[in-house]
Order: sequence, then C-alpha cells, then structure tokens
Amino acid sequence: MGFFSWFDTREARRCGTSLAELILRELPVDNSIKEKKFAIKAEKTLNKVIRELAAFRQKNSLNAYQKAKLGNAFLWTLKDSGVNDAYADELTEWLTLRL
Repeated sequence: MGFFSWFDTREARRCGTSLAELILRELPVDNSIKEKKFAIKAEKTLNKVIRELAAFRQKNSLNAYQKAKLGNAFLWTLKDSGVNDAYADELTEWLTLRL
C-alpha cells in the first residue's frame, strides 16, 4: 500500500481546486475595482491562500507528483472559470513556489 500511496493525488487535487475557488470568490477576475483597492484585496486573499495551504501541508506530506497535481488542479480551475491564461499562469507559479 505504501508505494501506491505515492500516486494518490485525490487530496492534493482537492486542495488545488479549493484554493483556486477561494481566489475566484475573493478576487474579481474583471477590472471592476481600482488598482489600489485590488492590490489590498489581492494581498488579503493571497494571505488566506497561504494559511489554507499551510494547514493542508501540516496534515499532508506531498511528494513531487502530488505537488504537480495540486498545481495543475489549481491552474485548470482558474482557466475553466474564465481567468486570463497569463494571470492564471502567474497565480499558479506563485502557488507552486510556496509548495
């Protein structure tokens, strides 16, 4: 069972999707608010994401494959929700650097 658990990515994918949904709920994807207000809101939201990720990492030890699946789930949840590709890529890079 130990070897096969290396390939179990259910929790990692669930976390990636959940983190992307948090960003989608908290941050407007369109330019409906002013830049300064957006920056403040983005900082608060990204801090929430960091806390959620830290709580997940405390309970789950992730290998490289699971980290990749988490990042992929995060990216595609954003893209499937209509987030601009460049912005989704930037957020995903930001997230993966914190894994």
